Amino acid sequence: MTRMQLLYLVVPLAPLAGAIVAGLFGSAIGRAGAHRVTIVGVGISFFVSCVVFADVLNGNTYNGTVYTWLTSGGTRFEIGFLIDRLTALMMVVVTFVSWMVHIYTIGYMADDPGYQRFFAYISLFTFSMLMLVMANNFLQLFFGWEAVGLVSYLLIGFWYTRPSAIYANLKAFIVNRVGDFGFLLGIALVLAYFGTLDYAEVFAAAPKIAPEAIEIIPGSPWLLISVICVLLFIGAMGKSAQFPLHVWLPDSMEGPTPISALIHAATMVTAGIFMVARMSPLFELSDAARSFVIVIGAITTFFMALIAIVNYDIKRVVAYSTLSHLGYMTVALGASAYPVAMFHLYTHAFFKAALFLAAGSVIVALHHEQDMRKMGGLRKYMPITYAVMLIGALSNAAVPPFAGFFSKDAIIETAKLAEVPGGTFAYVCVLTTAFVTAFYSFRLVFYAFHGEPRADHHTLEHLHESPAVITVPLVLLAIPSICAGWLIGWIAFGDYFGGAIYVAPEHRGLAEVAAEFHGVVPMVLDAVFTPAFWLVMAGIASAFYLYILRPDLPAVLRARAGVLARILENKYGFDELYQRLFGDGAVKVGTGLWKGGDVTVIDGVMVNGSAKAVGWFAKIVRLAQTGLIYQYAFVMIFALFVGLSVWLYWIAFPPRP
Repeated sequence: MTRMQLLYLVVPLAPLAGAIVAGLFGSAIGRAGAHRVTIVGVGISFFVSCVVFADVLNGNTYNGTVYTWLTSGGTRFEIGFLIDRLTALMMVVVTFVSWMVHIYTIGYMADDPGYQRFFAYISLFTFSMLMLVMANNFLQLFFGWEAVGLVSYLLIGFWYTRPSAIYANLKAFIVNRVGDFGFLLGIALVLAYFGTLDYAEVFAAAPKIAPEAIEIIPGSPWLLISVICVLLFIGAMGKSAQFPLHVWLPDSMEGPTPISALIHAATMVTAGIFMVARMSPLFELSDAARSFVIVIGAITTFFMALIAIVNYDIKRVVAYSTLSHLGYMTVALGASAYPVAMFHLYTHAFFKAALFLAAGSVIVALHHEQDMRKMGGLRKYMPITYAVMLIGALSNAAVPPFAGFFSKDAIIETAKLAEVPGGTFAYVCVLTTAFVTAFYSFRLVFYAFHGEPRADHHTLEHLHESPAVITVPLVLLAIPSICAGWLIGWIAFGDYFGGAIYVAPEHRGLAEVAAEFHGVVPMVLDAVFTPAFWLVMAGIASAFYLYILRPDLPAVLRARAGVLARILENKYGFDELYQRLFGDGAVKVGTGLWKGGDVTVIDGVMVNGSAKAVGWFAKIVRLAQTGLIYQYAFVMIFALFVGLSVWLYWIAFPPRP
């Protein structure tokens, strides 16, 4: 094993070691020991990831097997690593954001009795995500995929004494199982038709298999590659919370804020985006699959952003923002702009983590109050948190020259040139959402941090800036929220990804947008000539007018909106629909199986019925088993008489031959 191969192993195993120590020996090492061992583990992982990143930039990639798990027939199921530029970028982003979250957690969870357990969980979550992004085959991808789902279940329901937290983690787990069922079917089709689970072998064989068709419904042939890609993307719809499997993500806010930042910024929800980018050699062979992807992404982008403008929970506003931005990434994937989607994943990780952790800083300062109607005027008390929240909002709204502007503007332009069916619809959605995003971002800033304080007198007396253990990670995340987008020419429009991502030559949208790029400064200056820029400015101005100049108007507008406002407040009714259709439906089916199957058939017929049959037979037999000797003698004599009579009849009238 070479030195670099050993470092590849260190990246996922260092957080795993921290998770094991904190989880199994937390009571022995204490609270300080738990956070030290996990922070050191993730810190080592981050610095080693940086070394790997530098090595990959020098042209050194790796695709190899760590060990063979099992062999079945001619198929080998292996654990292995694929280290290329796509993987290296994800490794650095995941470990950096996770490291910041670990440090921040010291302050946020300081008084929580489950302190050691929480650190064990988030470190295990980091290990799972790293195994996912470093995989070189579908087996390991599925392992990491399911592992992040399992640990997210534990983290969302971390405060398990709250019924709402238990409901939220069950909801997340079940909805993700729906998507994962499609994902598993897609992997099964890959194994069935390609005969291997290795990425490189599958991608090499894909063009030959692309013309093949299968009949899901007899008489209705589908291209095999389209079916595989759609099924894989259904998995991404669950993990990356795309419509209509988006319902779990806002409820996951029931977990502690650090995990909200970790799940929604750089790890679990971006797993689906990463997976589709990794599978670009397959998706480029199917226009139908990419059309499905771009339409789903467009719907998610626009309609989830609208919900954020009526929400008062500071964390849920940021959560719906995450949904919308995931939709942006998905639109870029459908437009064959995979590098742009990954670039937005990269910039989004920083400013969304900053927004979540800044929201958590506010929540801690207000004694775990999340309702923005009980905030206001916080900038005077929490200047650092306010500055970070403002930077995050500017980046989230795509104001130049902040990070989010570059990646979001690139997505809008590539959507405009998308040639797949649904491309025009996607362009209208992402362009319109520019206004909505700016509006809800600055609604949050103005509503929570400006105006007169609305908190009670006792809270205001104790209100102050969060300690350094919280504000330092905020500042460190705010810096890339400003400048991370300046690398757009290298990552999104350049040849950074090389062979890690494949874009078919006939899909020219990304190339045309890249040809118009002449540098970061010209892109910022040219922004004033784009409709997206003026929509963003209009959104900020609208929020300023409604929440600074005329704070009395929002309530009036909401009342006049009537049914439209109620639709958004009810989140389009998806929660109620799924509860009635699937939740209540499952209860009814379960009740029917219990009463009809268990009580009637199993207990009534098979168990109690057999017991009754035995009892009835015993009653009949008991008539002969009286214990009276003369009765037994009579039966014996009668039986002897019958036997002799039959014998004599046989002798007197023998049967004819």
